[in-house]
Amino acid sequence: MSEWLVLTIAMASACAVVLTIAVLNNRRIGEDDDPSETPDVIEYMTMMIGVVYAIVLGLAIAGVWEGRSAAQESVRLEAQALHEVSARAAVYPAEVRDRIRGDVDAYVSYVVNDEWKAMTDHATLTAEGTRLLDRLRADVTEYQPKTDHEGQAYQPLVDQVAAVDDARGSRGQNAGATMPGVVWFGLITGALVTVGLIFTLQIRRTFRELLLAGLFSVLIAFLLFLIWDFDAPFGRGISATTAPFDDLFPHATGG
Repeated sequence: MSEWLVLTIAMASACAVVLTIAVLNNRRIGEDDDPSETPDVIEYMTMMIGVVYAIVLGLAIAGVWEGRSAAQESVRLEAQALHEVSARAAVYPAEVRDRIRGDVDAYVSYVVNDEWKAMTDHATLTAEGTRLLDRLRADVTEYQPKTDHEGQAYQPLVDQVAAVDDARGSRGQNAGATMPGVVWFGLITGALVTVGLIFTLQIRRTFRELLLAGLFSVLIAFLLFLIWDFDAPFGRGISATTAPFDDLFPHATGG
């Protein structure tokens, strides 16, 4: 059973139960009942729906912001691990050192100038980026240390390459949208219901009331836009950046 069918059944069941209870309760009321003595619950229900929706919006914003922060952190860890590989290769012979550093620069340049755009457009990593990282791993792991000093540097270098691979995988997992469709359905439906309930409060056409209603609607639209913008950590305006690569490898990124 699909999640959309489950959601539809749950919502229809809840609505049916509430309406049934309301109808049955209304039939039990006698003819001498005075509705004016019953507290008006419209304002209370409107307030509660607004509070619940505000909580949902807050949780959604916190979730997408956390995803954006995690994406930026994965970029920082990847850049830092590559910097460590380049720095620790200094103990190797010039030919090996230059080859490893060339692999690092080629990988960084490709990630910043080409793969980043692919993540933005298609929310996925590229085969070429994987190939460049594999070449770096091969040049690091296949070298056989010839001195004790080189032997002490070998394992940390291998570990840093593994850290690059792990951070790259995390970057790929964070490239796409994080909010499921069912959550967006709830957010948009909740926005329509919350804004629609304004009209149950008998708003008149005074400047103050129209201004407040307009500002409330604008606020809801802004918060939904904020969630949508944060939902793609690498693809929209307020997204993760290549700053860690630019700071550590200005010669490779052209920064």
